[in-house]
Amino acid sequence: MKPNESSITSLISAFGRAYHSQYDSPLIFDDHIAKALISPQEFEQIREQMVQGIHFFNPEMADMVKEDPDKILRWITHVQLSPIALSRAAYCEQVVLHEVKLGARQYVILGAGMDTFALRTPELSDRLNIFEVDHPATQQFKIDRLSSANLSIPSNLQLIPMDFAHGFAYEHMTIRGFKHQKTIFSLLGVSYYLSKEVLVNLVRQAFVNLPSGSSMVLDYADERLFEEKGMFNRVENMLKLAVSSGEPMQSSFAYHEIEHLMAEAGLLIYEHLTPDDIQERYFNNRTDELTAFETIHFIHVVKK
Repeated sequence: MKPNESSITSLISAFGRAYHSQYDSPLIFDDHIAKALISPQEFEQIREQMVQGIHFFNPEMADMVKEDPDKILRWITHVQLSPIALSRAAYCEQVVLHEVKLGARQYVILGAGMDTFALRTPELSDRLNIFEVDHPATQQFKIDRLSSANLSIPSNLQLIPMDFAHGFAYEHMTIRGFKHQKTIFSLLGVSYYLSKEVLVNLVRQAFVNLPSGSSMVLDYADERLFEEKGMFNRVENMLKLAVSSGEPMQSSFAYHEIEHLMAEAGLLIYEHLTPDDIQERYFNNRTDELTAFETIHFIHVVKK
């Protein structure tokens, strides 16, 4: 598998959502379109690479179930790959739908990757304008995938090419119809990779000239990120995988730090979910190994 490097993470994330939608029950988050954006060959290649990676994730299990690749894949997706992505997507989309009821008319997805929200919510086509923002190569990759899957870009969706790690540029969006009205943003799976200064500047720039009540959902890693090993060493493994991919994680935050940084950008924390909160809301009473990640928090912040 050699897609453009900027698209590897988005493909693997789509794989995790597709696997969950197809094989798990009950569903935390049902992305029934994700698999259409992955070619059958890529799906099998990702599956095979996951299975072969069991020696990295759990050497003891590799010896126990080496003759059962399906069990290995299920274990890796449930323990390592899917918990953060599924729960934060479920939380984010619940917030977005609530904000639409309260009058939000624009949804900006920063670091959108292979997001399928616009495809799964045709009933919002005349109520919500959606702007997916990501690296130009990733955006082109997604356009190609939509075409290959015979999926049309919804009329209310704009794909905006932008490397926002170097600053947020509104001109790319205004020429595609973005207006200064009540807006909901998502920034998922991004804060770990940015310095604290870059993160606060990005959030501040995103809310320039937007009205009070505009808001953002984001996830962040707490201050234990670089010392907590986690269940089956999965937190430590996450850090190692980020380094090996060439994008090491840079930032973790105590709650008072993230609260202060958001205040610097003119935002108040409206809701905060700790790992225990996430476990209770999305993972309780399951019979599989899907559990909330030890160091990951979700927040919904609102412009004053």
